[in-house]
Amino acid sequence: MSAKAISEQTGKKFLYNNNTLAAVQNRFRYVNVTPATDLNRLAQEHPWLLTERLVVKPDQLIKRRGKLGLVGINLDLQGVKEWLKGHLMKEITVGRAKGVLKNFLIEPFVPHTQDEEFYVCIYATREADHVLFYHEGGVEVGDVDAKAQRLTVAVDDKLSDAQVKEQLLTHVPDDKKDVLASFIVGLFNLYEDLYFTYLEINPLVVTKDGVYVLDLAGKIDATADFICKVKWGDVEFPPPFGREAYPEEAYIADLDAKSGASLKLTLLNPQGRIWTMVAGGGASVVYSDTICDLGGVDELANYGEYSGAPSEQQTYDYAKTILSLMTREKHPEGKVLIIGGSIANFTNVAATFKGIVRAIKDYQGPLKEHEVSIFVRRGGPNYQEGLRVMGEVGKTTGIPIHVFGTETHMTAIVGMALGHRPIPNLPPVAVHTANFLLNANNSPMTPASSRTASFSEPKTANDVTPPKKSKAGLPPAKATTLFSSHTKAIVWGMQTRAVQGMLDFDYVCSRDQPSVAAIVYPFTGDHKQKFYWGHKEILVPVYKNMADAMKKHPEVDVMISFASLRSAYDSTLEAMQYPQVHTIAIIAEGIPEAQTRKLIKIADEKGVTIIGPATVGGIKPGCFKIGNTGGMLDNILASKLYRPGSVAYVSRSGGMSNELNNIISRSTDGVYEGVAIGGDRYPGTTFMDHVLRYQDTPGIKMIVVLGEIGGTDEYKICQGIKDEVITKPVVCWCIGTCATMFASEVQFGHAGACAHQASETAVAKNQALRDAGAYVPKSFDELGDVIKSVYDDLVAKGTIVPAQEVPPPTVPMDYSWARELGLIRKPASFMTSICDERGQELIYAGMAITEVFKEEMGIGGVLGLLWFQRRLPRYACQFIEMCLMVTADHGPAVSGAHNTIVCARAGKDLISSLTSGLLTIGDRFGGALDAAAKQFSKAFDSGMLPMEFVNKMKKDGKLIMGIGHRVKSINNPDMRVQILKDFVKQHFPSTQLLDYALEVEKITTSKKPNLILNVDGFIGVAFVDLLRTCGGFTRDEADEFVEIGALNGIFVLGRSMGFIGHYLDQKRLKQGLYRHPWDDISYVLPEHMSM
Repeated sequence: MSAKAISEQTGKKFLYNNNTLAAVQNRFRYVNVTPATDLNRLAQEHPWLLTERLVVKPDQLIKRRGKLGLVGINLDLQGVKEWLKGHLMKEITVGRAKGVLKNFLIEPFVPHTQDEEFYVCIYATREADHVLFYHEGGVEVGDVDAKAQRLTVAVDDKLSDAQVKEQLLTHVPDDKKDVLASFIVGLFNLYEDLYFTYLEINPLVVTKDGVYVLDLAGKIDATADFICKVKWGDVEFPPPFGREAYPEEAYIADLDAKSGASLKLTLLNPQGRIWTMVAGGGASVVYSDTICDLGGVDELANYGEYSGAPSEQQTYDYAKTILSLMTREKHPEGKVLIIGGSIANFTNVAATFKGIVRAIKDYQGPLKEHEVSIFVRRGGPNYQEGLRVMGEVGKTTGIPIHVFGTETHMTAIVGMALGHRPIPNLPPVAVHTANFLLNANNSPMTPASSRTASFSEPKTANDVTPPKKSKAGLPPAKATTLFSSHTKAIVWGMQTRAVQGMLDFDYVCSRDQPSVAAIVYPFTGDHKQKFYWGHKEILVPVYKNMADAMKKHPEVDVMISFASLRSAYDSTLEAMQYPQVHTIAIIAEGIPEAQTRKLIKIADEKGVTIIGPATVGGIKPGCFKIGNTGGMLDNILASKLYRPGSVAYVSRSGGMSNELNNIISRSTDGVYEGVAIGGDRYPGTTFMDHVLRYQDTPGIKMIVVLGEIGGTDEYKICQGIKDEVITKPVVCWCIGTCATMFASEVQFGHAGACAHQASETAVAKNQALRDAGAYVPKSFDELGDVIKSVYDDLVAKGTIVPAQEVPPPTVPMDYSWARELGLIRKPASFMTSICDERGQELIYAGMAITEVFKEEMGIGGVLGLLWFQRRLPRYACQFIEMCLMVTADHGPAVSGAHNTIVCARAGKDLISSLTSGLLTIGDRFGGALDAAAKQFSKAFDSGMLPMEFVNKMKKDGKLIMGIGHRVKSINNPDMRVQILKDFVKQHFPSTQLLDYALEVEKITTSKKPNLILNVDGFIGVAFVDLLRTCGGFTRDEADEFVEIGALNGIFVLGRSMGFIGHYLDQKRLKQGLYRHPWDDISYVLPEHMSM
């Protein structure tokens, strides 16, 4: 959602911190009081309270506080305290909302007369911002819409003092005009700069001393947070009066903010028995409507939605929050949970359901205790598997779970849950997703128009309706036909799944060529991306910048933007610079309204049609589809979207547009064209824009509109029908009828789904449409029946003549999706048993990364998990870390460090220099750990005495690995070995092999004092003792780790730290290219030999 109400305190902070409003006098003088406030300390913390007369009032989004007697005026501090005692934590009723007063604002009282009070309000509409001013303000201001002076400022225009004086201040005394005009201009600039959508001050007081802001109400565009965060600071959005702010709501809001998906939760009545967990912003409203229509409004516990392909973990977190809430209080009739949704476009239903199933398993005890019944209806990618696992968990847990797919009307489960319709004993078995490999058509008939006016056939003279010619001096007219079978598009963003879906749709529609000409992706260089065209692979060019893509593909006239909410504005502006682009689809949700309005203005000037933002796009069967619209091929075939029908629709919701595809295909001959204009308050195109296109398109015989609460676009359709501009049958239903039944305002999933006045309610719009002559069902449940009735009538009149179905070509299923569905299997190219990065968090050998840190396992513990797949004892982890420390470096003279230094001084990078050093590690340098462990283990295990071992090695002419040091000796011991020896003797349960090696050392040092057990040898034998005696390995496992070279890994890992140190040291010292000195080289050349 975008426009969110802010508290009066927050709004005034914004004003007071803005330097352009110099005339404002009552700056930074307020105190916030809550139940936690110590009233006796107020004067100590705010001394000005003792010297000023004061005003106190609740700050909880309550309108008309003065008329309700909720403002204490001209009081001293003691009077304020007395007033608060009578109001703090008091329950009151405002309209139908009942709530508790718990947040108050204390401010200085401003002495003034009635004629010094004024009213000012600024609010946004699609084309402009409106400034309302009235020369009288205060409690009795009355109907300002009717009597205020009004100044309209077009989008991206500026406001001047002269305009304000001329159009707003005609009834203001001359001595106040300058200060008021300056203030209003500054206020408007602040309104734009801080992305307000609504800002009202009443009264605004102007005295000889300046301007005083007494009461303020405001809304800001919360989606502009990424732009205004520094200016706003941390903003808390209070709930509407009458609805408590619950920590669970804040938790879900935080999940939503951290996710690319959409997660919403509003608690309406935590004691209610009817709970919902609905996928999709539009579908969530439809389910709430249906519950209320069937008498469940008083028992509806929550409103919420999840959409945008949340991960399994995100869905789990969302589901467990709802299950936790609904199992806190018992209900005498038990409870119901409705897990519903429309037919998803791109969300993997099985993946999201797995998260819900996990939550149900975790809460199975409380769910059974609270007698919860669960009703499930869903469609979309992999929905059959999702329904299967949901049904399975019902059987294994004993919780009554009833599952239904696309064969069941979307809201039928509500009637079942509330006892208004029977629950089918055996739900029909849905076809498997894999069936889209074949022609799944069941009906032999299809509309005549689909073959005579189909855009999948070559163009004819009447094939495309040309754009209307614009009159001289007016902006270019927008095209009636947005897409044809020859449409070419550029996709902004590396959305390979969406592009492949478009190409598969093209293929099944028998298009001659793919609809995607190129991809623009600024984060890589120009290259080619591989996709499938039917059975064969093709290459689609990818460009770093849009200019190159447009220049090389002049045939492109559509851009589909998958740019993020942060970059969608700039990329759309850039696309509109190219005259070849006639249509732009903006998929991103959360673009600030001010930016969208600017895009709409520019698009109107250039004759460009914008679909979105916050949309899945649109589809023209047989011709073209935008991105993920229409879902996967099984749904394309099931809804007959591979060829045009006779019905066109326009909807706000993307998920509901796919549900309309399903309803229309079951009730009529199919869809001719469908567009989801997007859920934002100001979509790029309106319902009426598309309805007029459909009216002018001969192949379209009837129109379906799925409207929504909020806005007034539907009234233009009413007027169009009355004026006979629209003559084709229009079936229309506005969702959101439940809103008028709620005691407090609810912001639904779509940013634009909120009524700001009575005419914007769904109930009012449905009645107006009905009165105008549109076909309006009694509820969404009956929408399909009304569509079928209108269609049958058109068939009976001969307006629509069904024709023979032509089966579409088959498209192979992608390997990855076939595997997801469990249809195929293939041996993996790699196997791994140490790490899994696919889930919500990284897993090391079965241990979550959060647990690794919580347990403070350290580097040694992580190494134990990744190398040995064991959680090693604490002493073992410490020993590993000690080994890494003592092997980290041994000076610049050793071969590995020397190589690293030479390489670094030759100008090579870190990786090359490190590799150069590591390549010297072997039997002669550093590789003695493995060899020592093997030699000593073999001798010890065979029962050979230390002396026998030494004599045998001498006889065989072999060196004993791990014995001997160039510098250190029995008289000058290596402190590294001594440190390790002390630790091992103190902590290891047994040191048999180490003791054996020390006996060997006694023999070798008796012959020569430097033949000591060196650090490599010590680590080698001690590690064998560790593996054999720590209790985590069998003898065979311990020997296998020695055999495969695990011990040398300790030296490699440790010494890498030193090599990196030498590299950085040389770079820091800025050492030049190394050349070995001549005097350190013996030149031994053969003497000259004469022939």
